[in-house]
Amino acid sequence: MIRPVPRLWLVLDIVGAALGMVITLSLTAVLSATPASRWLEGTVSWVMLVVIAAALWGAAAISRLSPPLALMFAWAAALLQIACGFAPGPHDLAILVVLFATAAWGSRRVMWIGGASALGGGLLAGVYMSLTNETGLVLDPQTGLRLALVAALLGAISVLTLVMAWGTGLLWRLVLRGRQTREAQVRAEAAAAAEQERVRIARDMHDVVAHSLAVVIAQADGARYVAEADPAQATVALATIGQTARAALSDVRLLLGQLRHSEGQGPQPTLTDLEALYAQVRAAGIEPRVTVDPTPPGEPPAAIQLAVYRILQEALTNAIRHGSGDVDVRLSWLTDRVEIAVHNGVATAHAAQAGHAAAPDGHGLIGMRERAQLVGGTLRAERQGLLFVVRGTLPIGGAG
Repeated sequence: MIRPVPRLWLVLDIVGAALGMVITLSLTAVLSATPASRWLEGTVSWVMLVVIAAALWGAAAISRLSPPLALMFAWAAALLQIACGFAPGPHDLAILVVLFATAAWGSRRVMWIGGASALGGGLLAGVYMSLTNETGLVLDPQTGLRLALVAALLGAISVLTLVMAWGTGLLWRLVLRGRQTREAQVRAEAAAAAEQERVRIARDMHDVVAHSLAVVIAQADGARYVAEADPAQATVALATIGQTARAALSDVRLLLGQLRHSEGQGPQPTLTDLEALYAQVRAAGIEPRVTVDPTPPGEPPAAIQLAVYRILQEALTNAIRHGSGDVDVRLSWLTDRVEIAVHNGVATAHAAQAGHAAAPDGHGLIGMRERAQLVGGTLRAERQGLLFVVRGTLPIGGAG
């Protein structure tokens, strides 16, 4: 029954209805010197007219707030006007406002009741006006065909006027619904973009933190074992831990800055950073045997360079955490694509089952696949006997 309406709109509706009442009553006074029927004359007739106009424009004032209540008040005022024998006047324009509101802001049931009211009220008004004259309810002495024709004409005009007001409200209802649909679409697109950004940040965070922690853990374990036998080697391991941690902290700060500010992605790793990545892996005790054949024909797109770096970073991180022995890395830069292959052994079948069997459900391999898919490529990571193999193909031409 009551809709939530901003206070500003409610105040504007009330002020507009008050102005409408003053203007239309003034026009009624100018156009009709004696608005009452024969049994209501003088001051009493004007008091009743003011009451009816106040009820109609009061209904218009609350039509946005409560369309069903406004429709009931409008019907009550219209029936009272008929009972008093008043001819339709400018003050009845408030009915158009009420019908508009029922179609624009009412519920589905109220909307259709408003449409039926426009049709029925127009027919009733046509019959009523055909039976009245300026002084009240008086039957035309020449009844029959003439009366029927006049009633039909006035009824058609009244129905057309009321239905047009109701139809205008219906069009506005469709406009509001379309606007709400567009706003919901914009919100959905914004939520999807935010989700994609969160996934990107989470993927970058995992790539940076997981790799760096894997190197730090490997160096810390090695330093603990060789601390007594070879203190110098332990010192080197501690230096590597500090360097790796500082690099990871710098990357994490960059990612956090991207979360706080919309300043673009900032500097991203390229192919020139692969040597530093291989050096970190060597410091962790694993030798990456790298083969690049053929070499890049030119400068690959930045998106491809970033994808290659992140895929190799995650694959080497998995080799540090779960692998055994050295790692074979092969990059084949063809004219239209780059092929990536990473092989590393696992200690035993038990280790393979414990380490890599669950890996496809982890964030690392999911991130590698997402990296490949973002540039239109594909990637597979699976255990083959005592080897874990990562193979990916990234299109170079389509990435631009």
